[in-house]
Formats: sequence, C-alpha cells, structure tokens
Amino acid sequence: MKKALLILLAFVLTVPVMAQNEGAKFRKIDSLLTYYYANKKFMGAVSIREKNQVVFEKAYGYADITNKLPLANDTKFKIGAITEVFTAAMVFQLIEEKKLKPDTKLDAFFPKIKNADKITISAMLNHKSGIYDLANDANFEQFKTKLQTRKDVLDRMYGYEPAFVTDSLAQASSSNYLLLGYIIQEITKKTFKENVTARIIKPAGLTHTQYFNKINSKKNEALSYTFIDGYWEKEPELHETTLGASGGLQSTPGDLTKFIKALYDGKLVKPESLAEMAKIDSGFGKGLFNFMFAERKFTGHNGSVEGFRSVVGYYPKDQLGFSLILNGENCNFNDLVLGILSCYYKIPYRFPDFTNFKVADNVLKSYEGFYTNPNMPVKIEIKAVNGQLRVHAEEQGTFYVIAKTNTEFRHDASGVVMVFSPTGFILKQNGTSTTFTKEK
Repeated sequence: MKKALLILLAFVLTVPVMAQNEGAKFRKIDSLLTYYYANKKFMGAVSIREKNQVVFEKAYGYADITNKLPLANDTKFKIGAITEVFTAAMVFQLIEEKKLKPDTKLDAFFPKIKNADKITISAMLNHKSGIYDLANDANFEQFKTKLQTRKDVLDRMYGYEPAFVTDSLAQASSSNYLLLGYIIQEITKKTFKENVTARIIKPAGLTHTQYFNKINSKKNEALSYTFIDGYWEKEPELHETTLGASGGLQSTPGDLTKFIKALYDGKLVKPESLAEMAKIDSGFGKGLFNFMFAERKFTGHNGSVEGFRSVVGYYPKDQLGFSLILNGENCNFNDLVLGILSCYYKIPYRFPDFTNFKVADNVLKSYEGFYTNPNMPVKIEIKAVNGQLRVHAEEQGTFYVIAKTNTEFRHDASGVVMVFSPTGFILKQNGTSTTFTKEK
C-alpha cells in the first residue's frame, strides 16, 4: 500500500519528432497530450531526450491566441525558477575558479542585508539563508511589472526582517538567487545576461535560450494565459528586472533537456560541483532538487511565473532528459507529468475523465480531517480546496481527487478510487481495498 501511494504521489499544431523504435509509447504520449489539449486543459510543449538524441518533441496550442500564432518546437517560454539552475552552475564555476568560496559571507558584498555576517553563499544556494522573499513584498503587485534597478531591489531587501534564523530551516526565496546574480556581476564585472550567455548558453550549445524582455509573439515567443469561464485570458507580464537571476530566462523544452545533459556530462561544472548542486538538505539542493517517479529518482527543477509552468528532469541511469513547459494551465501539472512518464515507461495508465460532477461545499467540508489505518504507516489528511478534495499523505506529497458522485472520488491517472462515508473512506487501487478511519 505504501508503495502504491509513493507511485501516486511522485511527482497539435506542429509535427512531432519521434524515434523510429518504440514508436507506440510516443504515440500514446501524443494521444494523451492531444486529449488534454482537446479538452482545453493546457497549451505548451514537451521534449524527451535519450542521451544526445531527441526522441519526442511536440507543441500544442497557441503562442498568441489573438493573432492565431501557433506554438512550435522552437517557441520560447519563460521558465521561471529553472533559471536558478543556470545561476547555481555559474556560482560553482566561480568557486572552481577560486573567485568565490561556499563559506563566503554575504556581508562581503551586501553588508546592509540583515544577518549578512551570518549568511553564506552555501546557505543562499539551498534556500537556508532566511532572507525574506521579494515576491512576498506587500507592494509586489504594484512594482512587478515595472523596471526595477539594482538599487531599487537592494533598498527593499535592506528593509526586510529575516524570515527565519539562518540555517534553521529551508524555505524557497527568490531573493537568494537575485542576490547571487548580483554577486556574479560583482565578481565578473559583467551583466547577468553576458555571464549566462558566455558561461552556459554557448558551452552547452543552446540556441533558443536567452534573458527575456517584453514578449514579442512575432519573434516566436509565447504569451501566457489563464483559463477563465471557458476561455484563455492573457496574463499580465512581469518585468524581467523583478526576476533577474532567480527567474529571468526564456527557453524551450528541447534546450532545457540539452542544458541538463550538458550539466551531467561535465561541460559546465566539475563532477564534484554537480554532486554539491544535487545534494539534498531539508528538501533543497544547491540549485537542483529530486523528484521521484516510481523507483526512479530524477534530478531537476521546476518553475512558475505569470501563466507559465515548467519542469526539467534528468534520470542519470537512463541518461533521460525530460522537459514540459506550459503557457496555459487548466489541469493538475503534476498529474500531466505523471501521465507522460507513465506512458514513456510503459506503466499502466488510464487517461483522466474530465467529466465534472459538482459536490456541494458542505458535503466536501464534511470529509475534512485526518484518516488512519492501524496497519498502514501513513496518516492521510483530506481538505476541501476550491471545490475539490485535496489529499495529503505525510512525508509523501499532495494530490487532488475528482468527484464522480457525492461519495466517490477518483484519481484516474493512478486508478485510485476513494469512497467516503461518515466514519472514513475505502481506498481502492489495483484490485485492493483498504479502509481508513476518520480521527475524532
């Protein structure tokens, strides 16, 4: 049962590129994505790379709906926090060049940041610095679309109180990587754009990756959208200076798989630096993190900015690179990733049923609580969120189930069925049934 939960919680407008061998699994991936697109669940693009060969690559939907400009395999998307992997790699290059040390304190560059004398480069890399996240600033909505000079950003950061005591825990903060980008500039006397071009983009052979400016769809750059009342509505754009080294890059799924392959091939940093980047501490690496798919441990990163959602992952044993970037999301992103990888690895997978059944909020609320089984090493929390039931299993993750009746809820991708009663629920999967009792 625990293994089943771990598996569950792991994490048509262009001509597709497909490998000639094992074409059936790629046709199933295409069918899955076409099915999602036809049901208005997403727009975006995917790339799968085996060693140095792209074996599947396709885009679905529009880069610009108003002007009817379709997405293509080389359309550039904003990649959000995946930019941090590029930034971390450059920091480790400077460490290799003896121009920086992991234990260098932030006060060597920005002494006005509170606790700067206690915050190391290492702590910033794995989000253990305690520096308050600029994105949580009370005025972020007012300044996020406007040019922010380095002085503007630093003046705001000087005023922030620490979010927590340095090295006491890990919590994602874009401020860490914004500052790391400024430190790279301080050391090299070159802009972040110049550094990422010379140190990462050119050595890795990336042809569709760049520091973004205002989106120009006529230059094959995707706008992003949110699905509202049956239609895709354009999202407002953030100014690149509010993101900088924490989220200021555009790329394509194909370039991202090439980038992470170059990282693992030693083209960008030494093996010992890569090992440090991937070493997990309190859930974070130093630029990379892990996500599980069945028994496979992928290394990579994800991102979210405006209406864009992105992920890149690499499974070293198979030398498999995978990237999915959406510019329109009306589905559970993790479920979509799970579906693509299930099809790739030929794991039994059922396409989701997008038929909606409306359950009254008071009924959903009645199912909230914690559920246990005396023979199972997990406690499951159920919570009503925006008309759905969210299921969280301790130390494993979170997923959402779709209502089929007032008492029956399903997660189609994994074949899980949950049937609720006033005292608990029965979880059905793979021909087994397990009863969980609601705690009083």
